[in-house]
Amino acid sequence: MNRADRLARDAADAATMRAHQTHPDVIALRVERVRSQVDWLCWIGIGLGLAFTATNVQQFAAAGTAPWSLPWLAAWLLDPTVSLVLLAILRAEQTTARYRVRTGGWVRSAKWLTLAATCVMNTWESWAAQSPAGIVLHSVPVLVVFVAAEAVTQLRDKLTEAAHAAFTEARERSGGVHVDTLPRTTPPTRRRFVDYLAEARAAWHPGVTVTPAWIRQVTTCSRGLSSRLSAALNAEVIEGSAP
Repeated sequence: MNRADRLARDAADAATMRAHQTHPDVIALRVERVRSQVDWLCWIGIGLGLAFTATNVQQFAAAGTAPWSLPWLAAWLLDPTVSLVLLAILRAEQTTARYRVRTGGWVRSAKWLTLAATCVMNTWESWAAQSPAGIVLHSVPVLVVFVAAEAVTQLRDKLTEAAHAAFTEARERSGGVHVDTLPRTTPPTRRRFVDYLAEARAAWHPGVTVTPAWIRQVTTCSRGLSSRLSAALNAEVIEGSAP
């Protein structure tokens, strides 16, 4: 294989890679992956915060009882009871936010009530002891969970909008033509101008506006060559439609 063939192959590979990277579905998929990462990080943070509060709530509920007694063991159920309700609400909002469905006032009230109950039970002993350090220590995890629970819903909503916006923008940049599959990944060793033109001619049909972006989409040619191909194909279209 001579140098010209290698350069032609590299150019075709680069064009194919660029076509894949700028495909609307690929761009939207990248935003979806970011949304998944945000979801996981928020869930981990919320889970760790609620796990931290479990001990404090147990001490609050089991105050004055003997360790390992039945009331002492039952006190461990209080925090999971509140936390599971909160997690159920957040999980439901995860789905409603994805499809942009707004929840009612009762849902928000239940979320705030569970968070407020957790905060009160975590800081009660510190308030009774008038310990500023204890109040701050036991308030921060609950406040973080509260802020994350409110922010994660809005983040999912905005990331959903971002995914749709990225898909629409990518389609507009590609000339508004949507293809069902990505361009072929096995380019010929060397292609000439007439080869690209023949491929574009075969892909064209009435109703399609021939633009350099469309030419690149269907032939994976270079940006500079797409302008020449667009002009040549448009000339044929105009000539063929002339009476």
